[in-house]
Amino acid sequence: MNPLLAPWTTAFGIAPFAQVTDDDWRPAVEAALVQARANLRAIATNAEPPDFANTIAALETATADLDRIMAAFDAVAGADTNPVREALERDFAPLLADFASEITSDRALFARIEALWQGRDALALGPEEARVLLLTRRRFVRGGALLEGRARERLTAVMARLAELGTRFSQNVLADERDWFLPLTGDDMAGLPDFVTAALTRAGEGRGGPGVTLARSVIVPFLQFSPRRDLRARAHAAWIARGANGGATDNRAIAAEMLALREERARLLGHDDFASFKLEPEMAGNAAAVRDLLMQVWAPARAAAERDGAALTALLHADGHSGPLEPWDWHHYAERRRRELHDIDEAVVKPFLTLERMIAAMFWTAGRLFRLEFAEVAVPLYHPDARAFEVTRDRRHVALFVGDWFNRPSKHSGAWCTHLRAQSKSAGEVTPIVLNVCNFAPPPRGEPALLSWDDARTLFHEFGHALHQMLSDVTYESVSGTSVARDFVELPSQLYEHWLEVPELLDTFATHAVTGQPMPADLRDRLIGAARHDMGFQTVEYLASALVDLAFHEGPAPADPMQRQAEVLAGLGLPRAIPMRHATPHFAHVFAGDGYSCGYYSYMWAEVMDADAFDAFREAGDPFDPALAQGLEAHILSRGGSGDAAELYTRFRGRMPGVGALLRGRGLLEEGGAGG
Repeated sequence: MNPLLAPWTTAFGIAPFAQVTDDDWRPAVEAALVQARANLRAIATNAEPPDFANTIAALETATADLDRIMAAFDAVAGADTNPVREALERDFAPLLADFASEITSDRALFARIEALWQGRDALALGPEEARVLLLTRRRFVRGGALLEGRARERLTAVMARLAELGTRFSQNVLADERDWFLPLTGDDMAGLPDFVTAALTRAGEGRGGPGVTLARSVIVPFLQFSPRRDLRARAHAAWIARGANGGATDNRAIAAEMLALREERARLLGHDDFASFKLEPEMAGNAAAVRDLLMQVWAPARAAAERDGAALTALLHADGHSGPLEPWDWHHYAERRRRELHDIDEAVVKPFLTLERMIAAMFWTAGRLFRLEFAEVAVPLYHPDARAFEVTRDRRHVALFVGDWFNRPSKHSGAWCTHLRAQSKSAGEVTPIVLNVCNFAPPPRGEPALLSWDDARTLFHEFGHALHQMLSDVTYESVSGTSVARDFVELPSQLYEHWLEVPELLDTFATHAVTGQPMPADLRDRLIGAARHDMGFQTVEYLASALVDLAFHEGPAPADPMQRQAEVLAGLGLPRAIPMRHATPHFAHVFAGDGYSCGYYSYMWAEVMDADAFDAFREAGDPFDPALAQGLEAHILSRGGSGDAAELYTRFRGRMPGVGALLRGRGLLEEGGAGG
């Protein structure tokens, strides 16, 4: 029997990865689709009058088998792919898009939902049920339930094509990252810290010797520390050219087609452009509100970046290089300036930030705030690098947490959080299984993994998402965990990053990999003080990408996205040495699916709230204030999407925040800018 279709009797009910072969996925998905269609047909043709239980609640579990199989497949395809899984991804994407359109196009099914919506005042629903009804109807309407005839058929075709293109876009970026390699000799690595040399050596295993790959955990340290300007230029050129190298993996035509199809989708659904369609259910509501926030930050961020750029140019010229500062110079000279201004040497810092101690630190923080406990357990997973931890509170099982932290060629770049099973209670108590995926450089065999400060922040960030899922306490899966407005979903993750800078945490867990001694207090204080270093650059590169994303989706879709990108950046006055964080051909947030399309701004929208939320703990004088932690869980982390995002935040903080806390947190209001 196909192990994916048999009952999952594994520990914690996790997918039976140890028994699954790549031949099992397709028949399992096909069988689960048959069952899901039967379940949906039973709901649509139910002879009983529609009520919440037989229609809305029934919809919540109608696709349960398909959902759990696809959650397992998506985890494997994202974190440990191969040619067979990539082919399956390409096949599944349009198949599942067609199925989603089939659901929202079912007239009998929508008629039952609409009858409940129109008669909702007489249903006496609780707050969560009312929210689920609203969101279910919205999903159907935005999926085309009100369309007729050719318009409905065309929307189905558009959605299938978008799903296919998004999968191709993602796979093309991975192929370019996987295939490029810059071999290095011993002379090429002169002057590099030992941890960078070790990462380059590990990256070159199986490639004939050490070298640079396009894994962020490899290329960014190389750009920071290599004194060889020529090699930095070659590596940076490859980094920014991902998805734009011509041939089969070039994404420029894919991006143009996707933007045109998104505009068509929006117009079919009665909107002027994709921005108005996509932003309608978000906190921002419209493109004007998004642009207003981003531009409030742009001017001080660019001013700070320009001041820093002048200082970096002086260092460049002092090294005997003429001409302007180039993009492949910024990381290198910013790191040198950080050492000069803050006396911070990455080679000195990293031994105090071992992966194991930082994992312990993020678990300890969750224990202090939410009384959670974590114990590693032996569970068969999809890759030997992945590790599982049972999460309990007061000896009661809460969740299973899976961490997969190291880079490998089979893993997509970036870092993300997803669930293998979402929390719910509508069909009995279902506890979550949550997965964090990162791309840290693996250590030499037998040695501890060392993290940069940015790596440690990423670890905490993704775990903030995990807490949002693990602490979820709702009845219906559709509003569980991170099923919230896109511009609200980053609040818990970005908020959790703040605890990394708590001195007590660093004093306890930032211990040296060899000696076991705690980080010296003066180094700790300098490290925290340097957290705002180069913030002008970081803010500008992010804002450039967010504003290009917004411009892509406002008004008519650009026939040439690269030309539109250039126009937006020129209009902003982007400093020449700062590229946008994600250029269009590898802008996976926006084009490898629909999640962050016209939504990349959401990191900054949420940062307005996370800066203000952590201010509450500062005002209380205790970063672990029990009452505030309880309120954070009660009003935000446990509620998922069961309430309006602004209302949930207001319940926690008593008001909505302004942009001031964000600007202060980034150091953009201080005299001298972010670099000083």
